[in-house]
Amino acid sequence: MSSQLSPASGFERLRRIESSKVFQGAVITIIILSALTIGAKTYDLPPLVEKSLIVMDNAITLFFLVEILFRFGVCANKKRFLFDGWNLFDTLVVIGSLIPLDNSEAVLLGRLLRVFRVLRLVSVVPELRFLINSLLKAIPRMGYIALLMFIIFYIYAAMGSMFFASVDEELWGDVAIAMLTLFRVATFEDWTDVMYATMEQYPLSWIFYLTFIFLTAFVFLNMMIGAILEVMGEEQNAKQAQKAHDERDEIARQLQAVQVQLAELTKQVSEKR
Repeated sequence: MSSQLSPASGFERLRRIESSKVFQGAVITIIILSALTIGAKTYDLPPLVEKSLIVMDNAITLFFLVEILFRFGVCANKKRFLFDGWNLFDTLVVIGSLIPLDNSEAVLLGRLLRVFRVLRLVSVVPELRFLINSLLKAIPRMGYIALLMFIIFYIYAAMGSMFFASVDEELWGDVAIAMLTLFRVATFEDWTDVMYATMEQYPLSWIFYLTFIFLTAFVFLNMMIGAILEVMGEEQNAKQAQKAHDERDEIARQLQAVQVQLAELTKQVSEKR
């Protein structure tokens, strides 16, 4: 009986190791070390240091390969391992990191994927995964807000091109250039210089700028933030509901196990009598 249970117990032990804080901390440490290595390569370094960084980079790549294989090995449902978006992302980054950097045709792709290894920090830390998932789910709602912003930008750009092209052709020459100028105004990049230039010919043009800033910088920006916060609240509520459901299931399993034990004890007592 013990020999039959040992594989299952060994598998559970490996799963506990994979989900332990020590293992996760080691992975986070290696990811940070990988980020520092990538940053160090952008500087002019002595040849010895460069060779050491190459050896370190190869060791980090090997660690990530072993780590992803270990996670695949302890996955309960291996057929659905890559159906998880974060697992698929980690696998692609690890496979891409295996591209040799001495291959001139693939050197750019290999370096780019090594840079993306830093993003694995998002997949390892649950709080960062929560933020990214919330942001991705908020994109459809933000898309409608962005469409409305584009309409406002286009209307104001057309108006600005009609009225202010004679003031400054480089800033208001056509709709496309005017939209870039309005983006500069919306981000408050020396927007007062643009406004004062048009006010010399059109004294009331400040109304144009203030209404545009009010709509874009205050109304639409707060709408974007509100959409993200709403999705984050929904995700947090769903997460808490799932946690409560799992806790209820665990309590039910424990109660069932206690009932089975009581039934066995009752049976043993009745047999002794």
